[in-house]
Formats: sequence, structure tokens, C-alpha cells
Amino acid sequence: MKTAMENPFIKKKKSCPFKAANVKMIDYKDLETLFRFITEKGKILPRRVSGVSAYYQKQLVQAIKRARYMGLLPFVSDVQ
Repeated sequence: MKTAMENPFIKKKKSCPFKAANVKMIDYKDLETLFRFITEKGKILPRRVSGVSAYYQKQLVQAIKRARYMGLLPFVSDVQ
């Protein structure tokens, strides 16, 4: 079997940034963190792109939706 160095199509598994930082809960008021996981158009990044574990992805989605409802984050971007 070829290693990742020999084969350019084998990707290294992404590690969860929240596990690495030892985060207990994702807060909806932490806008800097939430903006990192939203596209320019306002969509939430999927797990396969961001590398977030399933446990933290559920918390992340809930925090983004709460921040949107509270008016801290936009639902969509103004970019056309």
C-alpha cells in the first residue's frame, strides 16, 4: 500500500479543532469561532470539510442557529 507521500490522492484525516482545544461547550455568543465554520454565503460547513467531530458538529450547528435567531449572525450574505 502506498503512503500519503507517494500517492497524492490519499488525504490525511483531519483532527477536530474543538477536541484539540479541549472545548467543553460551543457558545452561540462566540462569534469568532462561529464565523470560521460558515461560508461566504452564510452556509454551515459540513463535517467532511471542516473536520469537526459529530459531537461538536451538533453543538456547532445549534450554536450557529441560535446566533442567527438572536440576530448575531446573518442568515444569508448580501453577496450576489
